[in-house]
Amino acid sequence: MYRFIEDKLVAWKVAPRRKPLILRGARQVGKTWSLKHFGQAHFDEVVIVDLERNPDWHRVFAPNLQPRRICAELEILTDRKIVAGRTLLLLDEIQACPRAVMALRYFYEEMPELHVAAAGSLLEFILKDISFPVGRIQFLDLFPLSFAEFLKACGKEEAALIVASPPAAVSETIHAFLCDRLRDYFFVGGMPESVLAYQAAGSLKDAFEVQAEICNAYRADFSKYRPRVDPACLNAVLSSVARSVGRQIQYAKLADGYSNPTIKKAFDLLCQAGVIVRVPAADPTGLPLGASASARVFKALMVDIGLMRFLSGMPTDVEYGKADLLQIHRGAMAEQFVGQELRRKQNGGLHYWSRRAKSSSAEVDFLAVHAGKIFPVEVKSGAAGSLRSLHLCLETHPNCPRGIVYSARPYGELPEQRLLFLPLYLAGADPLARRAG
Repeated sequence: MYRFIEDKLVAWKVAPRRKPLILRGARQVGKTWSLKHFGQAHFDEVVIVDLERNPDWHRVFAPNLQPRRICAELEILTDRKIVAGRTLLLLDEIQACPRAVMALRYFYEEMPELHVAAAGSLLEFILKDISFPVGRIQFLDLFPLSFAEFLKACGKEEAALIVASPPAAVSETIHAFLCDRLRDYFFVGGMPESVLAYQAAGSLKDAFEVQAEICNAYRADFSKYRPRVDPACLNAVLSSVARSVGRQIQYAKLADGYSNPTIKKAFDLLCQAGVIVRVPAADPTGLPLGASASARVFKALMVDIGLMRFLSGMPTDVEYGKADLLQIHRGAMAEQFVGQELRRKQNGGLHYWSRRAKSSSAEVDFLAVHAGKIFPVEVKSGAAGSLRSLHLCLETHPNCPRGIVYSARPYGELPEQRLLFLPLYLAGADPLARRAG
């Protein structure tokens, strides 16, 4: 399957001031596959050093961190030549060997001509224990397949082009077709193995079985979090977050029988692992949004909508049959989807707007940044007149050019109300771009 991150990997390959690359992401989002596929397409040779499966190879990095000696020993272990300009050296599961992370600094300083890439998860767990080469490493983040990538993987090339292109009106037939495919994506999700299982036979059941396997693998990983927090607490928080998408998080409600500090630690660890995503409230007065992000008022998303479906325990037979995508699981899946798509484009993280007042409260689902401007985003099925919180946000913050509403309705604009309506399936497109012609 084609991953859009390959364009960024190609740009990294030819960059004049290239640094060693670490591709980050939650487990099983396709980091190793993406780097291997990229290497096979753009290099003569890919030398893969799996530091999790081969713990004995950690000794290569023990005596010193001299790149040429390291490469000479890796050539013997892998029986592959490592040639600058022709070889991609792939250090897989690099978090398993902290000294390999430290070695990247010396590859940058002493062998800049060699293309070195690494794949890793749980990296934040080791960074506090090592001398991290700040400024000498480039990071890229890999997420589950977007809706456009999902369509492409399922052989719907033209449909993928529509949802990845600048927004524009489409016929009622195409609109209905894309909504139907989006319903499939809601339940299959974007984890590569789940998508492949669905694509192979068109079976949701096969995809669900993969989701169960992935979640069980995540739970098996919880033992690695000891002694930081109880694995049982981690499991409870993971399931509770999946059921709480779209609602403000209160630690006490995430896990019974644990103190708030213990639950907070579990929540933070799952965020560090990339399994859940913290979405704090922020003030849309100015950039960066992170400067005004609240430490106490926040929501959360799952890394993947398919895993959210599995962990939430929703009755799939009932929810899949609902005609309105905005009504599936009380609208939580639509909000998860839009947040998941926006996250790819918001390098500074996701935020939302919340105003708590005695007389009235208001909340806008997300705040998106495009071309240096802040746009409040709502995920709604209602008409313009029912968007009370969005109108209030626009009135309170005139620096926001307009609000964006993702819904089941077709593309449309209400300039007099500063509103842009986009169908849900365009959540991954640039709302400010315009199609040629």
